[in-house]
Amino acid sequence: MPTTVLYCADPLDERRVDAHFAGEARALRAHGAAVALVDHGALLAGDADRAVARVPAGAGALWYRGWMVPAERYADLDAALRERGGALRVSPQAYRRAHELPGWYGPFAELTPASGWLPVAPGRAPDSARLAELAGALPSRSGIVKDYVKSRKHQWAEACHLPDLTDRAAVQRVVSRFVELQGDDLAGGVVLRAFEHFTAAADTAAEVRVWWRDGEPRLLTAHPDSPYEAVATPDLVAVRAAVGALDCPFVTTDLALRADGVWRVVEVGDGQVSDLHRGADLSSFAGLLTAS
Repeated sequence: MPTTVLYCADPLDERRVDAHFAGEARALRAHGAAVALVDHGALLAGDADRAVARVPAGAGALWYRGWMVPAERYADLDAALRERGGALRVSPQAYRRAHELPGWYGPFAELTPASGWLPVAPGRAPDSARLAELAGALPSRSGIVKDYVKSRKHQWAEACHLPDLTDRAAVQRVVSRFVELQGDDLAGGVVLRAFEHFTAAADTAAEVRVWWRDGEPRLLTAHPDSPYEAVATPDLVAVRAAVGALDCPFVTTDLALRADGVWRVVEVGDGQVSDLHRGADLSSFAGLLTAS
């Protein structure tokens, strides 16, 4: 049975793959894979049955490749597919482990900036005392704030960077603004991470995205935000062990070179919802997913 990959449908034409992923889908078809479509909007709205209405019955094991999905909605997607004789290759439990920082942090704790987190509902920032306790546990003077999945690094001063973790008022202000801007998209809670200084060679991506399939590094690309395509080759010995301990079939790790010359894991993600750099080799990526 050929590999089947589930892509988000174009919101303007439900018969086509979303334009952002169309090149990937063409490369996968060229590798003999089948492509099915899911309605991402319906899935986020809580209507998983409608979301999978165009997926053929009996599709078997499926990769998902598309826009990010909250862990709860991903579980709904898997359940709806199972009712139609399909199932996601990455279980809902494995997806949550790789997608949310509290799930992946343990295996990577020695390889990534020190972190702590507090579960909070969207729109409700933790109070100053709880934030001060969380900040005080970090082994650095400065830090950043994010949720379990994403930061707002493009609003660095306003809703990301915490230049002085001992300044309770400033920490509260930045974290509260972050929570406000995330709105209903806040994933899980608030995470504070120790700030580390990273560096990169000229004309080289500051972050390397490593794509892992079944515990093996199969592809290296620049981070999608990088203006450069070229990447340095990181030392992956310790990272390989951490990916193995995480025990998820399709994972990405974003690595950056710290100012002292040590490679650090900046982020971990589920490969199904990790974006590709525009210069990535789509044929190699298709081979990654279709390999037995």
